[in-house]
Amino acid sequence: MPNTPALLPRLSVMMFLQFFVWGSWYVSMTGWMNEVGLGELTYWAYVVGPIAAVVSPFFVGMIADRFFPTQVVMGVLHLLGGAIMLLVPGVVAATGPEVPKTFFHPYVLMLLAHMLCYMPTLALTNSLSFTHLANAQKQFPLVRVFGTIGWIAGNIAVAGSLATWGLSGLTWIEGGDKSPVQFYVTGSAGLLLGLYSFTLPHTPPPARGRAVSAREVAGLDSLRLLARPGYAVFIVCSLLLCIPLAGYYQQARNFVAYLGDQTPTLTMSYGQMAEILFMLLLPAMYMRLGVKWVLAMGMLAWVARYALFAGAAAESVRWMAVLGVLLHGLCYDLFFVAGFIYVDKKASPAIRAQAQGFLVLVTQGLGLGIGAYLFGNLVGGFTTVEEGTEPFTDWRAVWYIAAGFAALVLVGFALLFRDRGAEPPAKAPSAEETA
Repeated sequence: MPNTPALLPRLSVMMFLQFFVWGSWYVSMTGWMNEVGLGELTYWAYVVGPIAAVVSPFFVGMIADRFFPTQVVMGVLHLLGGAIMLLVPGVVAATGPEVPKTFFHPYVLMLLAHMLCYMPTLALTNSLSFTHLANAQKQFPLVRVFGTIGWIAGNIAVAGSLATWGLSGLTWIEGGDKSPVQFYVTGSAGLLLGLYSFTLPHTPPPARGRAVSAREVAGLDSLRLLARPGYAVFIVCSLLLCIPLAGYYQQARNFVAYLGDQTPTLTMSYGQMAEILFMLLLPAMYMRLGVKWVLAMGMLAWVARYALFAGAAAESVRWMAVLGVLLHGLCYDLFFVAGFIYVDKKASPAIRAQAQGFLVLVTQGLGLGIGAYLFGNLVGGFTTVEEGTEPFTDWRAVWYIAAGFAALVLVGFALLFRDRGAEPPAKAPSAEETA
């Protein structure tokens, strides 16, 4: 499909807002939760995203692929998700302290409602982009880099000040990431993106008019790609690698604050700043190194990041933690963005949306869900509480375990993954798919 002159800017704005919405609360919310006495809910707050990611492919298969244009589905979901986030501070303020700190706390349930709206749009933005880009391998990273810029902008917006950069006088949110303002920023951005989505290129549902089957709704058609050994190894390693990633999202901000950082959410945005550079280099690296070594380099960066965190914890050296955060650019781009491109190359147009949705399910759903549970227990197991003192976490042990786990996944991937380039479909397309 040939590009229209304004296509790349339009898709870039979409990606910017898509990740601004996520970046303006996902990392920073623990600062506010600790401030208002909801720290016990940290584990549950990071479980709702994976739950929504598991549900997401079913929604995409039933609705987005069949009945409504992609841009319309995105618009409605973002309007609903934005409205929910605007209500969060008021609902929490009206919730009494006697409400048990469980999954059914109103705060957790509202985050779940928001993520049920948000998670399907991750796959939809990818499939919409791949549908309209003439050369996805070269152009998608250029579009996706604006998502990274959006995440950075979201982090900076809710950080509230630039004290870490020596500009303590420049403050726009009193209390920074401990303020409920972050939810108003998120909600407003969600409403804006919802309205903007209706202006995106028309993307009709690829399966319109076809009979609905449970197999297709569940995304099982894309599972036939697992018959290819290389693809199966990629999926399994993606699942496993997201287990330690959950620890980064869940605890890295708290860890940076533990080391004495005044604006930890701002510091966390450094990872996305580095991501911009590697996103721009990704097309050339993909062409020169091939998919296997691009993915392996990304996995190696995960090992190095957690090792640096462990070293920072042992020596209380903040610069090592900052360097570990900067490595997030390598970690994300060389594995996840390259992974989106890899899936796009392996899946036929008829199952492309399902395949991208299945990757979101495996990574953002199962991987982060398992990781949130295991990492929550890991941190709890290495945290000691003595009467009259603040809880103490042995961060050195926590991060070394995460580094070791990532290293095992890297070794397994390097030994088992084989990319055979262009492969015939694992199953011959039907006449309906060909049409």
